[in-house]
Amino acid sequence: MTNEHTYCVIMAGGVGSRFWPMSRTEHPKQFLDFLGLGRTLLQQTYDRFLSVCPANNILVVTNAQYAGLVKEQLPDLPEAHILCEPSRRNTAPCVAYANHVIAARDPKASIIVAPSDHLVMKEDAFREALRLALAQANSGENLVTLGIMPSRPDTGYGYIQFMDEAGTADHRVKRVKTFTEKPDHETAQRFLESGDFVWNAGIFVWNLQTISKAFREHLPEMEAMFAAGSGKFGTADEQDFVNAVYAEVESVSIDYGIMEKAKNVYTVVSDLGWSDLGTWGSLYTHIPKDTNSNAVVGDLVKLYDCGGNMVHNHDGRLMVLQGLEDHIVVSTPEALLVCRKQDEQKIREFVNDLKADHGDRYI
Repeated sequence: MTNEHTYCVIMAGGVGSRFWPMSRTEHPKQFLDFLGLGRTLLQQTYDRFLSVCPANNILVVTNAQYAGLVKEQLPDLPEAHILCEPSRRNTAPCVAYANHVIAARDPKASIIVAPSDHLVMKEDAFREALRLALAQANSGENLVTLGIMPSRPDTGYGYIQFMDEAGTADHRVKRVKTFTEKPDHETAQRFLESGDFVWNAGIFVWNLQTISKAFREHLPEMEAMFAAGSGKFGTADEQDFVNAVYAEVESVSIDYGIMEKAKNVYTVVSDLGWSDLGTWGSLYTHIPKDTNSNAVVGDLVKLYDCGGNMVHNHDGRLMVLQGLEDHIVVSTPEALLVCRKQDEQKIREFVNDLKADHGDRYI
């Protein structure tokens, strides 16, 4: 499937506060091995794309403070392929930056943009979905996103509504009708029952010319700011220029800035064994369970009369639990979390309280 004009942009700048205490500002979740497989989420994402595009066509966009972690975990990635953002400005500037770096190398490029911290269990289905997406992207001026067949009325995902009659070459490729941000449970249930909604995986496919035109149309100021650096990308002047742009550029997502406004948007309806691994509860669904439905990652864990727990032992200490039901238990050298699974959304509150009480020491 690899093509010399196919590029992959891996977005790896997030903090992942909902996975506290494992995910912390200095070492966020994309750089951690949550599944106990010996490879971090970033490494798994990189491995996944090696079968999709040439290794030399993979770029990682990250916050400047994480450049060292990227180098450490992806030693084969050339340093010039680590694009450092000086500050967090959401995903649209991230995409614009990568576009201009790629444009300096290959004006004929097709580009896949994906987060670094997602889980994909069905690798063959993933490659097939990308094959369809690339074909649709290059059959006209089309912007394409992967849509995941929903299995439950999840309120943690954005949704995409598609049209049945898309006039596409493959029935799995649908024209997008609407994007909806994270809905309430009643709305999510209605979406699920309708049959014409998919989860928005945040994985995008387009060719360089089409996405550049979309930026000029929908985010013209942002595009002009990056275009002013033509001739600096891929040179020693790149970082100083990008630092100056990020000091001024608007913070906006690619979804809101372009995808929700564009008319030429398609989705590939997919079943990838996908999760955005946004919470401990989402991780629980992908970990093998014992006979009492406990999901355990890490050694030295002893459970007695326990059921339905997500247990992650990350500090090498012996952990003994008795009589605990449906909880998240995470032990690290710096902190211990014990929280009901149903209350996992409160973890962000815990992090905010810790920051107020202790500064950045524990986050």
